[in-house]
Amino acid sequence: MMDVKIEDSWRKYLGAEFDKQYFVNLTSLVRDEYLHGECYPPGHLIFNAFNLCPFDKVKVVIIGQDPYHEPGQAMGLSFSVPENIVMPPSLINIFKEIQMDLGKPMPKSGDLTRWADQGVLLLNATLTVRAHMANSHQRLGWTEFTDAAIKALSDNREGLVFMLWGGFARGKKYLIDSSKHLVLECVHPSPLSANRGGWFGNHQFSKCNEYLVGRGENPVEG
Repeated sequence: MMDVKIEDSWRKYLGAEFDKQYFVNLTSLVRDEYLHGECYPPGHLIFNAFNLCPFDKVKVVIIGQDPYHEPGQAMGLSFSVPENIVMPPSLINIFKEIQMDLGKPMPKSGDLTRWADQGVLLLNATLTVRAHMANSHQRLGWTEFTDAAIKALSDNREGLVFMLWGGFARGKKYLIDSSKHLVLECVHPSPLSANRGGWFGNHQFSKCNEYLVGRGENPVEG
């Protein structure tokens, strides 16, 4: 079995997953992929979203599909890129909408660690990818694990905001109890979707913060 280096509070809720056959198979497949070719993110960042955002500190969940697949981009947080890496188009559109919605200027860096530190779980449904091949690890078994994480949050927490952008993320809605959480849905921020309408002017971020403030929580600073 893979020694999964994941933050302790998550182990309480997801520890049983590590012993299931699908996870044993998954870790073996992922190890082989990393041994025999270039994969992202770097191994020590695969569980970065969980490690930066403990289970009891989560306030918002933003679900992505799979990591960026070009060198230097993926850092284990959905939509985020490290400091000094050119921002991908989806991330630029996220910041453009924040600028319009919350009046925050475009940041210079696309590193969203600052969001994770405030309780935003930036969760890709698939946690690894082969270089230059989007969705190449989609069938390895990661989605069973990340679905379990979404369901654990829905079942064991209340008053979270789940942001589901695009058809793939919206497909996770069945895992979330919308009677005790806020579910915000809209199109994906990629130019292909956003430019057709439904992303800009949707006020996802102000709706999220209004809900948090209404529950006595601090808003997320964009």
